[in-house]
Amino acid sequence: MRIIRAKDYEDMSRKAAAVLAAQVTVKPDCVLGLATGSTPIGTYDCLAQWCKEGVLDFSRVSTVNLDEYRGLDHENDQSYYYFMNKNLFSRINIDPAHTHVPNGMEPDPEKESKRYEELIRSLGGIDIQLLGIGHDGHIGFNEPNSFFDKYTHCVDLTEMTIEANKRFFASADEVPRQAYTMGIGTIMHARKLLMIVSGEDKADIAAAAFCGEVKPEVPASIIQFHPDVTIIGDEAALSKIPE
Repeated sequence: MRIIRAKDYEDMSRKAAAVLAAQVTVKPDCVLGLATGSTPIGTYDCLAQWCKEGVLDFSRVSTVNLDEYRGLDHENDQSYYYFMNKNLFSRINIDPAHTHVPNGMEPDPEKESKRYEELIRSLGGIDIQLLGIGHDGHIGFNEPNSFFDKYTHCVDLTEMTIEANKRFFASADEVPRQAYTMGIGTIMHARKLLMIVSGEDKADIAAAAFCGEVKPEVPASIIQFHPDVTIIGDEAALSKIPE
């Protein structure tokens, strides 16, 4: 595990973007695992700018996203497909057919979970997976549990996650109660993991996840067992982790 301390959010975003850019440069037809939420927006801004400047070429890249709300279609402005298209895909020269997000409109959880796992395998696996971390330690939508979910599945969102995400909706009542998400096993099969964390409000969970006991009650703690993981955080987020 490599922990890189950034000065602030902007510095964290540039450093994370540089890691992803290096992957694209070394392997132009790589498979990027991507994440949503407020934390990676700065990283996506950097990637889009570098593509615009001609520094990066995404024409042969494929992407797979961690998760999607169940019940939201691609046109819904709160869907993660919409988020990714707005913040990254529409701003880079990637083939839309090579961008993949779980199908939130599939009513059969078993069918969609199996389809998404087979899709990832058909692409040859994920070269590098970008991750954020929730206040309760969730990664993707893998919530605190008594066990680690292995594969893509449909999950009931916790009240903490619903509360954290309600700022994106008109009210908490509009936040979907379920989502499709890659499982912990799916995430851990990525060849590399890149975790980004920002803000003083993430300091406690960052310390627990990166330095504490590995347990399913803190899902992100599992990354301690991955052979190639890089954590990039700003000073506030990493303030409770020893140098």
